[in-house]
Amino acid sequence: MVKFAKALDAQMLPEWKEDFMNYRQLKKLIKIMKLSMTSNLNQNDERTNENSIFNSVSSIVKKVTSGLSSTNNIIKLRMKTTVENGEEIYKTELVQLFSQDDKVFEFFVRLDDELNKVNHFFIKKESDFLERGDTLNKLLQILLDLKQIINDHGQLTNIVQKVPPPTQDSNLLEFIAITNLLWKDLVNNSTGDFLHKKMVHIAQKVLRSAFAELYQSLDSLKTYSSLNMVAFLKILTKFDKVSSQKVSASYFKVVQRSHFVSSDKVVRLMDEVESIFTKQFVNDDKKKTMKFLKPKQHKDLDMINFFVGLSTGCFLSLLCVYASLAHFYDIFSPINELIYMKIMYPIFSVFALLSLHLFMYGCNLYMWKRSRINYSLIFDFSPRTSLKYRDAFFTCTTLMTIVFGAMVIQLLLSASEFSSSHIDVFSGILFVVFIALLFFPFDIFYRPTRYFFIRVICKIVCSPFFKVMLIDMFMVDQLTSQIPLLRHLETTSYNFFIKVFKIHHHDTRHSRTLYMEITSFILFFPYYWGALQCIRQWFDDGDVNNLANMGKYVSAIVAMGARITYNIQNNHICFAIVLITSFVTTSYHIYWDTVKDWNLLNPHSRNPWLRDHLVLKNKKIYFVSMAINIILRMTWVLTIIPLQAGAAKMRVGPTKVGLIDFLLASLEIIRRGHWNFYRIENEYIRNIAHHCR
Repeated sequence: MVKFAKALDAQMLPEWKEDFMNYRQLKKLIKIMKLSMTSNLNQNDERTNENSIFNSVSSIVKKVTSGLSSTNNIIKLRMKTTVENGEEIYKTELVQLFSQDDKVFEFFVRLDDELNKVNHFFIKKESDFLERGDTLNKLLQILLDLKQIINDHGQLTNIVQKVPPPTQDSNLLEFIAITNLLWKDLVNNSTGDFLHKKMVHIAQKVLRSAFAELYQSLDSLKTYSSLNMVAFLKILTKFDKVSSQKVSASYFKVVQRSHFVSSDKVVRLMDEVESIFTKQFVNDDKKKTMKFLKPKQHKDLDMINFFVGLSTGCFLSLLCVYASLAHFYDIFSPINELIYMKIMYPIFSVFALLSLHLFMYGCNLYMWKRSRINYSLIFDFSPRTSLKYRDAFFTCTTLMTIVFGAMVIQLLLSASEFSSSHIDVFSGILFVVFIALLFFPFDIFYRPTRYFFIRVICKIVCSPFFKVMLIDMFMVDQLTSQIPLLRHLETTSYNFFIKVFKIHHHDTRHSRTLYMEITSFILFFPYYWGALQCIRQWFDDGDVNNLANMGKYVSAIVAMGARITYNIQNNHICFAIVLITSFVTTSYHIYWDTVKDWNLLNPHSRNPWLRDHLVLKNKKIYFVSMAINIILRMTWVLTIIPLQAGAAKMRVGPTKVGLIDFLLASLEIIRRGHWNFYRIENEYIRNIAHHCR
């Protein structure tokens, strides 16, 4: 049987965690009180043993006292109303029997505080949601008027535009902007009915999402009320058991009369929203209404687990087959390895690094879920269509199964004496199929996630022209860890096009100047986009920290430029510049990771050298994570520029150079996945702190 404390933690909304009744703290007070009563009882027993003559008299007195205490009220509650805001404040008065016990008094003081906290929070949220409901009703009436006017062609005389209520919600502001534009357009009659109906459809979709969000918030508040009511009943029952008194009934009556239990405004507003939604947005389809308002959780978990296991087994089997065939056909001999590493290694390393990043993201999703971090709210994901950790694992294992299957086929074709041009095109076809799947329009293989990813990438490319959100910054940081992938992507694309379209001779690709220009141009992109995002944030918010964050990306660009120059002009001056710029950049990134992104190393915090609020209970994990980040950051500089310099290549061979390059790229992706958890944990704690204010 699951203990109530764990069940409460599992069901409470993470953003409201601090506003729930602190059941664990009250439970600790009861345990302390129990130990205090036990020690007092032992002392009394020793005294009564010394005065055995009076044992019979003392037992009679105890029975009389217990009988009186069971019939009298042990606690009294009085309720007073504050002058400022008219809210009810509960305070417990103890009779003489308990007033001498400090532990009991402390328990009821804390219990009163928790009751007042829960009650005040519920009143505040209820008021906010009622106000939001009124706003949505007014906006809905504006939308209905617009639809009526559009349907009644030409009857535009005496149109009075209704003024929408003020709001700070970004979605509702979008709705107001659309309706205001539509009002003006109807008055001027500058566009046709088709555009009018299209604008109404967009506005209706925005309003539908707002109503669904309100309903889900009300449902969360209803759950908040139920969970806290049960928590008060449970803790009072524990107190009765420890104190051998029956006080829970009288206190719980006051709990039941409190606003967060007795109010029915939330339930009535939920019924009203459900009725409006059914009538106005889904054509009286009750089943469709519940699909929007109470979306089901993810698809069958057993089926996903089965496919994850199946694809993992296939991937490992194909890996063993590929290793055996590569050894049998001697593919990495000095004669064959140079051509193989130039043509095949880039395309397969792209998919391998992408799969590793997906695996680390799946681990992030799993840890955020276990830690009760609402990443969907932080990233503004749709709970109904967002990728879950099982989906991420399934995607990465399926991708690796396809990649190693293609590698085995390619190896068999090479052994069957097929022409090299046909074999090279085969690897390019795999790349084209993947790109086509990313843009595939039909609703299969996580289309909402694929299209969301495309939209974010488009926003990143056009960074200065759009408001920067957290997901945009997060994705740019992921791209900075995929520099080797971008380099191999450039190599694969070039090889594929010159083979298929015969644009240039193959030897042209190895022109050192052309190669360095193309590669350098691509490698600068993630840091360039990150710097532009910081400039846009500074322009919007005026926060100087955004300019300091921009310095992090600029320093990486300088270090990367220094290494490119050193590869072209191999001299001592360039080498010294590389050392200095790389050291400064690495130190800058380590500081920003730890102090800014993770908000750690605060000497004045409640947890020394960490931060005031921590999600993980074991504090040592944070210090170990900081050390791991520093160690893995040291390899970050080596992943910026290809390691296949001429001298190194002659010493160790292209295969070993490729393996070292792949290992360093993999370590950077692992470091990024490790960084992701603490970055979103810090953002989650900031959201809670902002919510509490």
